[in-house]
Amino acid sequence: MRQTSRLRKLLSQKDIIIAPGAADALVARIIEKAGFNALYLTGAGVSYTTLGLPDVGLITMTEMVTRAENICSVVNLPVIADGDTGYGNALNVSRTVRAYERAGVAAIQLEDQVFPKHCGHMAGKQLISRQEMVGKIKAALDARTDHDFVVIARTDARGVTGLADALERAQAYEEAGADVIFVEAPESVEEMRRITSAVQLPTLANMVEGGKTPLLSASELQNIGYKIVIFPNTAIRSLIKTVTEVMQELHATGTTKGLLNRMLTFNELNALLGLNRVREQEQRYAAID
Repeated sequence: MRQTSRLRKLLSQKDIIIAPGAADALVARIIEKAGFNALYLTGAGVSYTTLGLPDVGLITMTEMVTRAENICSVVNLPVIADGDTGYGNALNVSRTVRAYERAGVAAIQLEDQVFPKHCGHMAGKQLISRQEMVGKIKAALDARTDHDFVVIARTDARGVTGLADALERAQAYEEAGADVIFVEAPESVEEMRRITSAVQLPTLANMVEGGKTPLLSASELQNIGYKIVIFPNTAIRSLIKTVTEVMQELHATGTTKGLLNRMLTFNELNALLGLNRVREQEQRYAAID
């Protein structure tokens, strides 16, 4: 079954889809091994790990496509991919959708910010017009060749023009044909309930630790009416903290002997990376004298 069809099937089922964020293929492997049935390719995480810079619209479409290709080649999960603003106008959106499809992702998230965008939980965001975003959604729908490919329409209006405008935009994006609606950065449970009640389509919740939205469990979000929840940078933020602490101890002691219980063993690492399968392939294709 195609990953797009798998995601569509998950969307039709009762349980909420939990999609942790991955910025690279290694974290994607860990997410799959943990038992999740989908993952989220985080644009912010790609900015952090590629550029060492914040999520302010500096990552390009081609950099995201490369990450998507790498991730899709090593996991058997539907990948929901951050597409930012589509990296330009409606024509850019068309190109982005085709490139994401070829990379193997199952869904693209597109937002109604002015390019270059900012993290949805930062101040200083600006919006394109409702009409321009409707055009981008229609361009995305027309560009896809697999009709199971999911188009997620995100609005950042809550933090710019208020919740009422965000709900009106969500309804306009639903009418334009989007498959999933994502109203970014609601600031209370009551606002979240209003969002899920405002549209008939599946809705997506974004859990950003320390962000503007209450941090709720997947079951709580399901009860509110959400169908997808992403935890975009839980993994990378945990990794940053752990690596910082480990490097501080290494700098202080000059040895890793006291750190062995905080890292995988060499054999565990190679097991995660699929070394046995690589060895089997080497043997299969080895020259025979």
